[in-house]
Order: sequence, then C-alpha cells, then structure tokens
Amino acid sequence: MALSPFHLAIPVDNLPDARRFYRDVFGLEEGSSSEHWVDFDFYGHQLVIHEQAKTPAQQALGTNPVDGHDVPVPHFGIVLSWEEWETLAARLRDFATPFVIEPYIRFEGQVGEQATMFLLDPCGNALEFKAFKDRSQLFAK
Repeated sequence: MALSPFHLAIPVDNLPDARRFYRDVFGLEEGSSSEHWVDFDFYGHQLVIHEQAKTPAQQALGTNPVDGHDVPVPHFGIVLSWEEWETLAARLRDFATPFVIEPYIRFEGQVGEQATMFLLDPCGNALEFKAFKDRSQLFAK
C-alpha cells in the first residue's frame, strides 16, 4: 500500500533558528515560504514551520514512561529505514545535537524491537526518529 504524504504545521517562536535547524541539521529541502512560515520536504511529507509564540507544550513538555525512558509528549517524527536512521543519528551527533533520549534500541529482543531517538528543535518541538529491522513489526502487539 502506497502511503499518502501527511501535512503537519508546527509553531516555532524563532523562524530563522528553526529554518536553519530543519534545513542545515536535517538537510531538508525547503519549499514555499513567506516571512512567517516555511515548507520543508520532511522525508516525502510536508512539514510547515509557522512563526508563533511558544505553546504551553513547548514551555513545559510532558512525558510518559516507555521502556525505562521519559518520552516527551507531544512529539512527531518519521519511521526510517535502519540505514537512514543510523546515518541521521551520526549526522545529529556531528552537529552536536542534544538528545532528550539518546539513540538506542527499544524493546530489544521483544516484539516491536526498534531503534529510536528523541530530540527537541530550537523552539521546543519534540521529534522522534525510529527504525525497524523488520518493518512488519511497526504495529505488532
């Protein structure tokens, strides 16, 4: 089944910093833009950063426990191939990006085993990037 691209618009309180982060740190291609927003090709999906004041979630991120870690809520991200995930983790380290949860293997040896990492953009939006060696485990119980 071919996936349809999603569209996600998120608030950023510093458009120039957020633009540099998504463009330079992640290497995302810019699309349309104005003085107040920028579109990015987020792995084939449309991510739009909109200049806005910080939201309560950006000011005081909530968490839920998962596999011994405090996972930030809300968050968004993408499921990458294993190789893409490893490449991105190395790229983020090269940029000295601080992680909320360092890259690691979650649920190791269990159903749903996955590589995951969490970080914040410069405006406090939480992102998760994950990968499965066996993508059929994405919705496994």
